[in-house]
Amino acid sequence: MESSWTEASQVVKIGKIARHLHIIGRVQGVGYRAALCAVAEAGQLEGWVRNRGDGSVEAEIAGSPEAIAALIDWAQRGPPAARVTAVHVRPIDPDAARGPGFTQQPTL
Repeated sequence: MESSWTEASQVVKIGKIARHLHIIGRVQGVGYRAALCAVAEAGQLEGWVRNRGDGSVEAEIAGSPEAIAALIDWAQRGPPAARVTAVHVRPIDPDAARGPGFTQQPTL
């Protein structure tokens, strides 16, 4: 886990942080990507989400630490039909999560 000093300095320096999420479980064919987009847009986050060929979902999100924390909390549950078994989160460069806005990308 990254230190609070690193995260705090990142926020002061550029005004946002970013995370890569890898979501595992029954997360395809259940409206997970569309629901994640809605949550991201409500939190004014930038980035993207896509299905992966292995049945998982991945996303890159950038924005305020509070909005990212809320999205990660939601990602652990997902929409009603989803059954999330794991959410792997790692910090990334805030400029890596392409914006503006939040989009669904083609399956990888």
